Amino acid sequence: MTTKLWDGRFAEKTDELVEKFTSSIDIDKNLYSYDIQGSIAHCKMLAKQLIISDKEAEQIIKGLLEIKEEIESGNFKYNDKLEDIHMHIEARLIEKIGETAKKLHTARSRNDQVVLDVRIYLKEKTAFIIEDIIKLQKALVKFAKEHVNTIMPGYTHMQRAQPVLFAHHIMAYYEMFGRDIERFQDSLKRTDVMPLGAAALAGTTYPIDRDYTAELLNFSNVSSNSIDTVADRDFIIEFLSCASICMIHLSRISEEFILWSGAEFGFIELPDAFTTGSSIMPQKKNPDICELVRGKTGRVFGDLICMLTVMKGLPLAYDRDMQEDKEPLFDAVNTLSLCIKIYTNMLPKIKVNKDMMKKAASVGFLNATDLADYLASKGMPFRTAHNCAGKAVSYALKNKKELDQLTLEELQSFSSLIKKDVFEALELEQMIEKRISDGSTSYKNVFYAIDSAGKKNEKEQNE
Repeated sequence: MTTKLWDGRFAEKTDELVEKFTSSIDIDKNLYSYDIQGSIAHCKMLAKQLIISDKEAEQIIKGLLEIKEEIESGNFKYNDKLEDIHMHIEARLIEKIGETAKKLHTARSRNDQVVLDVRIYLKEKTAFIIEDIIKLQKALVKFAKEHVNTIMPGYTHMQRAQPVLFAHHIMAYYEMFGRDIERFQDSLKRTDVMPLGAAALAGTTYPIDRDYTAELLNFSNVSSNSIDTVADRDFIIEFLSCASICMIHLSRISEEFILWSGAEFGFIELPDAFTTGSSIMPQKKNPDICELVRGKTGRVFGDLICMLTVMKGLPLAYDRDMQEDKEPLFDAVNTLSLCIKIYTNMLPKIKVNKDMMKKAASVGFLNATDLADYLASKGMPFRTAHNCAGKAVSYALKNKKELDQLTLEELQSFSSLIKKDVFEALELEQMIEKRISDGSTSYKNVFYAIDSAGKKNEKEQNE
């Protein structure tokens, strides 16, 4: 059947180029299972409310399930003349069971039908993404636990700043992804709203039971305003915003892994299975996977900008511009999901060069702040101690030495408060251990953070 379901008002056939231009079936056919799920719930509600008979409902549901089998077996035929997945399924249902099929669209419009499909889809995909991020967090915790005694230079402005535990650095990403989980969980609240019943924009004259439909489809809430219901794509924009922030975090860790795996740093070695070579330079081992994740971040940003631009000037209620919502949404879901899984699989196979990290943390005056803190602990005001330590650094630079390589006499030339115990304060392990504030890089704090994170992950996975 290729006759359009809405052609009663039109005297001319749609131009073939217009049919191709307006068709979205190549994209929204991905919603077939959600569309059928929503239609079955709608059908059951119509029967419950005596709008259609039980026999008609059984016939419609049987036909819908057969169509689902046809689609999944590859035996379903698509046609641009039918525009979208909703019209394809309805047209096929009419072919299969006749006039009864035409009753399925009672008390609904494609406007509330499509937003229902997208909401069911996004609820499911958001839940999967949350599960995947929890798995990524678990991999980060395991990675950190394996390297909890590894010291590396911490950076600000891409300059060596102070020594930190490598595990502490990795656990920073655990925290970032934890916030991502919270954002996605919160966005789910606004996605979990059942829209059927809004119809085209004004509601319906039929005595439908929207709460019953919501119960069948496992929605927690029912939309409150029929105009807003069909005009709303905030939940998609919110998801894309959450996805973009999550991709930022994946891109930042990608950037660090790219830098750290290069000869200039030499901190890590990426696994062969997650790198590629050069077509001309045999020695090359390129961090292409990390680079692609970094690059795909811009793609997800683009998906967000696309939706913001589509929606920014639309009058209420539904406008055909909204057809453009699905392609960026599907792209962001697929891109983010794959990037998360890539990192979950890659992390356990990364090799860490502990000696190179420790060597890098041992030079560059990373203990200058500790010298200032040492002087402050002896009673010198911190600002004065900071100035004193700075002079010591300047002297050491001129003499091509590190602070801990200066003699006691050289150090005492900057302050009589300096005693022999200063050398203990300038040792790497002591600098780590003395960071005692909550959330800092001391061994005790990092062990606690890893242990707490592991327990939290186990609880989340079991819920």
